[in-house]
Amino acid sequence: MKTIKVYGPGCKRCAATEAMVKDAAAKLGIEVDVEKVTDAKSIAMAGVMSTPGLSVDGKLVHAGGLPDEAKLESWLKG
Repeated sequence: MKTIKVYGPGCKRCAATEAMVKDAAAKLGIEVDVEKVTDAKSIAMAGVMSTPGLSVDGKLVHAGGLPDEAKLESWLKG
């Protein structure tokens, strides 16, 4: 199971990123545990300067704007 964290204050883009992760995981048949991180201090400590941010198994892979679908799938596969 992959551990995914979506960093952001809870805006529409953050919610869309969470939905994209869940959709991509379902498409690939990968189990994911998605956690939303909304605390500003935790977001900053993770190194996210622009939200939404996304980490996969503890590694920050994206920050700022919606992630590219193909890249998202490759992060989940990796």
